[in-house]
Amino acid sequence: MAQQLTHIELEKLSYIGPEEFVQAFAKDNLDACYKDLKKTSNLESYIQWFNRLSYLVATHACTHVKKKQRVRVIEWWIEVARECFNIGNFNSLMGIIAGLNMSIVSRLKKTWSKVQSAKFSVLEHQMDPSSNFSSYRSTLKAAMWRSAGAVDDRQKIVIPFFSLLVKDLYFLNEGCASRLPNGHINFDKFWQLAKQVTEFMAWKQVTCPFEKVPEVIHYMQTTYVLTETGKVTVTLDSLAWLALASFECEGPDNSYEKERYKNLKADTQQSAESDRHN
Repeated sequence: MAQQLTHIELEKLSYIGPEEFVQAFAKDNLDACYKDLKKTSNLESYIQWFNRLSYLVATHACTHVKKKQRVRVIEWWIEVARECFNIGNFNSLMGIIAGLNMSIVSRLKKTWSKVQSAKFSVLEHQMDPSSNFSSYRSTLKAAMWRSAGAVDDRQKIVIPFFSLLVKDLYFLNEGCASRLPNGHINFDKFWQLAKQVTEFMAWKQVTCPFEKVPEVIHYMQTTYVLTETGKVTVTLDSLAWLALASFECEGPDNSYEKERYKNLKADTQQSAESDRHN
């Protein structure tokens, strides 16, 4: 699964050109005529893929009634995440961690008590956001060094945590003046921007060395996810169905959850009745 996720990641990365970063951050600085040409659809599609993966993981974890099955599913995704880490696919790794850390999954205390979670704790540490993702940044540098000297295609893979990359580029662009106090162009800023985009361009050109399994890739990109547009009743908020599934797995254990569950059940019944009338 980690190998097939890597296929998806590299394919989606291959569509993103450097001009999309320029267009994404230029915003109001663009001339009116250039604004009409602004396109960041591939960049946005890639971020949507990350969200889909996270919700898919959460959906898998919350749609098994039996605790034993939920434990197996969570441990399986942890193993997939570990393999993503070994490959250098940090975007899928973070997507899986985000899915398992959603409140609707993390609240399943009886399930997590049976999970061999030590491996997950190690992965969480690697992607810990504290100190501006210092652990991840160190790991990313190590992966870049490995890639730079690699002769094996498998060691060339570097798929960054994309949302953080975009955030870094945004703050570098917005936080640094384009001109120095003396009016001269701030070449250091543009050199830093060019360096990061050039690194990204090298990463996205790597050919995936793993055998492609089209059925798995198709499943990951098209299978039912509870929060997908069109997959849920529009009167419920985006996390409602997942929250309801979570409560069906393990009942509410405090007053807030009990009230939330009660409201979800009422909303579900109301939506079902509305659908019948329509």
